[in-house]
Amino acid sequence: MRRRAGSRAPWVLVVPAVLGLAFLVLPLAGLLIRAPWSTLLVRLAEPAVLEALRLSLVCATVATAVCLLLGVPLAWLLARVSFPGRRVVRALVTVPLVLPPVVGGVALLLVFGRRGLIGQWLESAFGVTLPFTTAGVVVAEAFVAMPFLVISVEGALRAADQRFEEAAATLGASRWTVFRRVTLPLIMPGVVAGAVLCWARALGEFGATITFAGNFPGTTRTMPLAVYLALETEPEAAIVLSLVLLTVSVIILASLRDRWVNSP
Repeated sequence: MRRRAGSRAPWVLVVPAVLGLAFLVLPLAGLLIRAPWSTLLVRLAEPAVLEALRLSLVCATVATAVCLLLGVPLAWLLARVSFPGRRVVRALVTVPLVLPPVVGGVALLLVFGRRGLIGQWLESAFGVTLPFTTAGVVVAEAFVAMPFLVISVEGALRAADQRFEEAAATLGASRWTVFRRVTLPLIMPGVVAGAVLCWARALGEFGATITFAGNFPGTTRTMPLAVYLALETEPEAAIVLSLVLLTVSVIILASLRDRWVNSP
């Protein structure tokens, strides 16, 4: 019987593939191996850990809500409206994906700091100061996480069948009604996937947060910042916090697996 072409992988590809897999998996396995399992629950119940966990969950959720409020309309604009410079706008939207987070934090300071372009006006007009506050954490997380939502929703909008929207418009529905009753249900899987990715990115944000919001216990010290601080003084606590973030990441990737993997 003639063997099918490609049924046997060449070693020249298998060996580097296995090495690449080991390179990615071994550090994660190291967390599991070195984790203080016997004292895990006790360490999770420590006030500092619980405070960092609570702050991270709250800030990531609020940041995701902000991204949904602003990002969904932005994705609709990029997908549905033709205007001069749309490619430039799309490129600018994706800049935070490749911009070093620390640079993003510096940029936020220059705009929303007390002497920033907008920050000085916010403080003089409303008495609002964003840097080194919990609100600053939300702003930093939303800045780095929103592109994930916009890209996901824009992709869903481009893949959606516009004939349903056109049919609703011909029946007299307003643009807002078409978006709310037809477009949004059609793209809801993309919105949900983008929101989950956005939330996960916000939960793990470090560079922009520590630069723009600082590292104050109970106010701006989220889990990534707590991991960094604990690594210098109490490594086992850093491992516990890292395990929490790892667990969240695995759950999110498993729940969104069908978004980019077609085969079981």
